[in-house]
Amino acid sequence: MTLLWIKALHVFFMIAWMSGLFYLPRLMVYHAQTDVQAVKDQFKIMERRLWFFVTPFAILTLIFGVWLISLYGKEWFVAAKWLHLKLTLVMAVYAYHFYLFVLVRKFAKDENTHSPRFYRFLNETPVLIVLAIIILAIVKFL
Repeated sequence: MTLLWIKALHVFFMIAWMSGLFYLPRLMVYHAQTDVQAVKDQFKIMERRLWFFVTPFAILTLIFGVWLISLYGKEWFVAAKWLHLKLTLVMAVYAYHFYLFVLVRKFAKDENTHSPRFYRFLNETPVLIVLAIIILAIVKFL
């Protein structure tokens, strides 16, 4: 596989992963707003399925990203200071991903303690981080 194919797959899986991460907290907004148990039960199913659907994309994003770094080599990795910051932000996105799993489990047990407003803010958080990641990856200004 050529470098460009690996890069293309890395970007594709990242986009697929982010789509799910942007939508899951939106489901939680609606879930937190309802008092109807049948609706809550439907949201539980949707949230669980979405989290498990996008998790393989997170894994594939990581695999292709590590593959890219290995192809560029150790010297490039050491010199690419922008990449170190990008990887720090990527770790924050993975932490966010697993935090959403904690919330999915709380919703599954009907133990949500947060307001819909909390989930609205939570929904916007990764957008800013992903913007910074994309700028670092394209502009490489460090």
